This record gives sequence, structure tokens and C-alpha cells, in this order.
Amino acid sequence: MKTIVKQLALVAALGLSSMAALAQDYSVPADAPVHIKRAIEATGRPAEQKEIDSARKPAETLMLAGLKEGDHIAEITSFGQYYSVILSAAVGPNGKVDLYDMPYMETINDATKKGKAFSDAHANTSYTVVHYNDIKLAPDLDGVYNILYYHDLQPLMVDTAAMNAKIFAALKPGGVYFVIDHQAEAGSGWRDAGTIHRMAKQTIIDEVTAAGFVLATDSDLLANAEDDRSKMVFAPGTRRHTDQAVLLFRKP
Repeated sequence: MKTIVKQLALVAALGLSSMAALAQDYSVPADAPVHIKRAIEATGRPAEQKEIDSARKPAETLMLAGLKEGDHIAEITSFGQYYSVILSAAVGPNGKVDLYDMPYMETINDATKKGKAFSDAHANTSYTVVHYNDIKLAPDLDGVYNILYYHDLQPLMVDTAAMNAKIFAALKPGGVYFVIDHQAEAGSGWRDAGTIHRMAKQTIIDEVTAAGFVLATDSDLLANAEDDRSKMVFAPGTRRHTDQAVLLFRKP
């Protein structure tokens, strides 16, 4: 766990210096729903977040997730608030976003202070610092989003089977569990999760479907064939350019 904390602290320190090099023009697709377009094009979004939109494709990602205005979403984790900002704006005043971070993030660039400050400034959000083994989710959720964090769960001693079961129970029928993660070598399971922050896509699928979910979409939206999946995801030239699994699971 100490290794992961040190690595995330380094990411926070590198932060803005690497984002400028990645900045490219990004346009919201013409067919994007109004609430998603509004959220991404909002003038109040931090400039450093807009600079990485071309790599993260937020409109296409949230369209694939099926995000609707008025949805109640839980976000695992809110570190950095990239999607927190967009989700809060997109679900609107009649929706809600519950943000969850782990306690160790208190030591990383004031992450939990920033999470609380963000929630205090956005009336349709709540913010909770809790070890995910003890997480208590609201009932009847429309969606749970775990973006670029599933690989951290086991190295941080989170019981993923128990957590996935809690997520399944919290979602309303038809609700979605949306997972994006950095891909490791096929068949490698959790092997690389605690070192280079990658894991095998099939392991995520196997664990989540074991909780009762159905895999509705396995998308190549954020695929990158030039990534050989062997490098640390934060390495120069690799960060923001990893081959990512984009998985939409649905509760029957």
C-alpha cells in the first residue's frame, strides 16, 4: 500500500506540468445529449481538465455509460475531480453524485480537503472518506462509476467480491456499473495492479459478473493498439495514452 501512496503522490506532483503537453483540441460530438454537452463545455470547468479531454473523450464516455439528467450516481473514486465536475453538472439539480475516497488520500496533495471543498460548493453532491471495505452506498442508484481505479482495490486490501456485491445491491434494476481501467497483458489477472497500475480486463469481467451483473458493453472507445501494456501508466509518453478497457455492466 505504501508503494501505491507514493506513486499517487508523484502523479499529483507531476499533474499540471504533464497536462499542457497533452493538450489538444476536443469537440463534443454533435449527437451528444444537451446535459452532457452543457457539462463538458461549461465555462467554469478547470482549464487543466479541459486540456486532457481529447485523451479522455468525456462526452463519448458518458454517452456510452448512458448518463441521464436527474440520475443518482456514485463515483469510486473522486480523486482529482475530473469526472466529479462533469457528473455534477450533467445530472443537474434534480440529480445527485455521491463521491467516495479512501482515507489514505488525506496524505496526497490535500485530496480529501479538495474533495470536501468540491462537495461543499456543489449542492447536488456528497463526499465521504471511507475504506471501501466499509462503504455504505445509497439505495436505488442509477449508476456506479469506477474510472481508472478498479486495479487499486486489491493492492489496497479491498475485498472486491464484497464490494461488487454491495454495488449490485445498491443499484436499481437496470442500473449500471461502469468500469474503465488500464489494461495489462491478457491473462495476467491482478499481477501488475500494485506495480504498474494495470490489470487484465477479463479478471474485471469475471469478478463483476460473479456478483450478478451482465456485461452489456465491452467497448474499444479508449483502446490504443500502440500501448504494449508493459509500462507504468504514469510514465512519460504513456500517461493518458494507455490501452483502456471500457466495460458497462448492468443489473438485470
